[in-house]
Amino acid sequence: MNKSETTLCVVGASGFAGSHIVRAALDKGYRVNGTLRDKDDAHKAPYLKALPGGDQLILFSGDMSATEDFDAPLAGADAVFIACLIPTYKGPSGTLAREMEDEQGYAEIIMPTVNGCLNIMEAAKRQGVKNVIICSSTSSTNPIPPVEKKNEIDHWSDEKEQCRAKKYTSATKTIMEKAAMKFAEENGMRLSILLPTGMFGPVILPEHMERYPHAWIRGMLNGESPRHAKMPDDSMSLIHLHDLADLFLAAYENANASGRYFGVYDSWHWQDIYAELENLIPGLKVPAPLDVEPAPPTGFDFSRRDSLGVTVRDIPTILRDTVEWIRSEPFG
Repeated sequence: MNKSETTLCVVGASGFAGSHIVRAALDKGYRVNGTLRDKDDAHKAPYLKALPGGDQLILFSGDMSATEDFDAPLAGADAVFIACLIPTYKGPSGTLAREMEDEQGYAEIIMPTVNGCLNIMEAAKRQGVKNVIICSSTSSTNPIPPVEKKNEIDHWSDEKEQCRAKKYTSATKTIMEKAAMKFAEENGMRLSILLPTGMFGPVILPEHMERYPHAWIRGMLNGESPRHAKMPDDSMSLIHLHDLADLFLAAYENANASGRYFGVYDSWHWQDIYAELENLIPGLKVPAPLDVEPAPPTGFDFSRRDSLGVTVRDIPTILRDTVEWIRSEPFG
């Protein structure tokens, strides 16, 4: 494969994951067609074009509700990375997803994302693009009852149970993945799905600093109260954004890769996360301590992730890199 003559299309090029896929692809010498809602957005486009190798990046405007928007950026591309399916927590009227009934939850939270994904895949089909890599979420891998160690093949969330629990945002990922897998099978596409959760490390656009987890860590560096008043008896899964982007490209470059892959390093209990942050941030304000024995963190079988051949940073390194990068005030 001659990378300098290979074009990759990244849909959602200005997002958390998408911008890092763009960065990693340019670093490897690929040509990149990136889509965002407005290719001339002065708060986004200049930062993407300023990436090393940015002269090999062409930006396009695209809205996932309009399949025809993706014909031009997909023309001549060898693969499409769909990284625009961000979680939706409220409807157009401002109604929170958790306050909806099923009809509204499907109409305003679930189906716009499912249909948007399929619109992009329809455009890929029209343009003869056979390699599709989607950014989803570990929220689609939570079986009932929970298992000690979950894997990507056997363990699925139950979308009906997710809806019954008013978790329409999470159900979106489960339903979208199944629809995408069906479409890919019917149309001879090689589909890989990456499943991340907490994405840490340097970011590319200043607006990403205003979102979780970066705004949360910046606040703690400024002496603000932590995210939690009391220590949650729960865990969080983490990955470094550079490693996540490398997993995406590895899933594309390995012709034998397909199906779902965890996009996390591992999961730590919040008690351990805050303890590690205390080592990095002197005087850190921490939540009130647990008064129960900590629940075990989420367990994963990483055999499939590791088959992609990417070395993934551990959690102390992820947190240290994030704290040090925010301290450096990268955007002034």
